[in-house]
Amino acid sequence: MSDEVRIRKSIQELPGYKAGARAQAVSGFTPYKLSSNENPLTPLPSVVSVIASAAESINRYPDPLATELTTRLAEKFQVDPNCIALGTGSVGVCQQIVQALCDAGDEVVFAWRSFEAYPIITTIAGAVSVRVPLTPSGEHDLALMAGAITDRTRVIFICTPNNPTGSIVNNQDLIDFLAKVPTNVLVVIDEAYVEFNRDEQAVDGLAAFQSFSNVAVLRTFSKAYGLAGLRVGYLIGPEALAEAVRKTAVPFGVSSLAQAAAIASLDHEDELLDRVQNLVELRSWFESALAELGFQIPASQANFIWLPLGERSEQFAKQCADVAVAVRTFVGEGVRISIGEREALEVLLPICAQYV
Repeated sequence: MSDEVRIRKSIQELPGYKAGARAQAVSGFTPYKLSSNENPLTPLPSVVSVIASAAESINRYPDPLATELTTRLAEKFQVDPNCIALGTGSVGVCQQIVQALCDAGDEVVFAWRSFEAYPIITTIAGAVSVRVPLTPSGEHDLALMAGAITDRTRVIFICTPNNPTGSIVNNQDLIDFLAKVPTNVLVVIDEAYVEFNRDEQAVDGLAAFQSFSNVAVLRTFSKAYGLAGLRVGYLIGPEALAEAVRKTAVPFGVSSLAQAAAIASLDHEDELLDRVQNLVELRSWFESALAELGFQIPASQANFIWLPLGERSEQFAKQCADVAVAVRTFVGEGVRISIGEREALEVLLPICAQYV
């Protein structure tokens, strides 16, 4: 008998979540991190002030139900507070959903490539990942996804705008898709990047939640609101689901600092969304610059762009690192470049020109 603690075989074989690498110092260059989809701007002074004040009470546990923040979100979206559940970022809520709905052997359907945490949280729950290929243009293939549903399917994740390709799901296409999904299968519309979307034909997650009994929406304060380091995400969904998701949350997972910062961000939302608009304009400039070089890439509605470089992806990333810019490589598939400082994107354009 082995004297080693037994680790589940599926966990032993599970790749760890790959966070974006930090930019390494290179003589003569300013380091820039474009490998994680972070807001490059520092928090608003008003938000920092609230965090500092909240720090004076970190000897106490936070409100486990995040009552004040939940109330503010319910007012903002005109939904019942009982339909809201919070977690440590939208990825934390994703994991809570799968744990709440899936037994061993149940299936979770999602597009691929999409958010890389989906297969990880599925495996952790003992469920089975069903990966449905994106279209050649980097979009969800909803027809294939509908065809992948079986009597073991419990959850379908739809990431729109999709990470890492930036593409959106058309709203009418989603409605047609939902009509084909059994009502006992939950469809989760993951809108982590929705504030960056400017496509009027894109999915309206909240409207879908109001119209279909098996739809939930995920959102986060990490991206547009610039609170990636504090981890606040939330679900808006059917009341029974929200209750179950609250049960699977790590107790006190959303810290008092995170709750205070999220509320302060809602107080100053107009100012924060002005920053988002600036990033959207920078994204448009970068996409136009790439088009002038001859690239044909998926139109992004997120705070990043996707270069489908295939086997050249690692070499591209190495050349970026040589000028102190970190990008996110998906080996053999492509490179995701977050919209950060304009200076960083300008540094990359001569490298991009070599890969048209």
